Amino acid sequence: MTQRVQELFDLSGQVALVTGGSRGLGLQIAESLGEAGAKIMLSSRKAADLEEAMAHLQARGIDARWIAADAADEVQARGVVTQTLERLGQIDILVNNAGASWGAPAEDHPIEAWDKVMNLNIRSLFVFAQAAAKLSMIPRRYGRIINVASIAGLGGNPSTMKTIAYNTSKGAAVNFTRALAGEWGEFGITVNALAPGFFPSKMTKGLLATLGVDTLAAAAPLRRIGDHEDLKGAALLFASRAGKHITGQILAVDGGVSAILGG
Repeated sequence: MTQRVQELFDLSGQVALVTGGSRGLGLQIAESLGEAGAKIMLSSRKAADLEEAMAHLQARGIDARWIAADAADEVQARGVVTQTLERLGQIDILVNNAGASWGAPAEDHPIEAWDKVMNLNIRSLFVFAQAAAKLSMIPRRYGRIINVASIAGLGGNPSTMKTIAYNTSKGAAVNFTRALAGEWGEFGITVNALAPGFFPSKMTKGLLATLGVDTLAAAAPLRRIGDHEDLKGAALLFASRAGKHITGQILAVDGGVSAILGG
């Protein structure tokens, strides 16, 4: 019997672990999955931010809790997965959202900053995915992994954006998504990526101020940048039974910017 469309998007009884989930895009995705019925485990570095995010979600009727950890640290990252399993029993959905950027001309970009960006933006994706799959998803033959990439990973840098490490890491996240989807499909695990364009967040605050929101909006076919709801539907599609036949895909949520740039 086919399911009604509302049932396809229902996440009741499922557990979602969202890294970098205390604010910005991660919190937006957590809202979406929680409002669809999932129990939410948030993780980021700062306990105070996590407390505030948990209260925000709980005020919306969402079952939420948190674990403070540095996603770039392998031991701490694996600890988040094991603690989530101890407290909630399973991980059905993993959202790899934790990330960082660094602005500097490529010729002067510090190596330590390169390593910092790479460790958080791509190495942590592998560490979290490996632990969640090995300890929960593969044994249960079910899982949804959503990596947050960027349209910066779909093409090169314009001269106004000197973020070589960030762009490189997001390009790696794109192919990491495709490679993992190919390998883990036999276990009933889908692996997809969201590639946001410009959204207001702490990470983009300086860039938006420098380039101008109106200028960036004017460059998009929809004449706008992203808002606090624009990732919700795409994330829920990838996380739910509605997306059970979608894997290895990169969905740009960017107002059409990548379409006109050929990304």
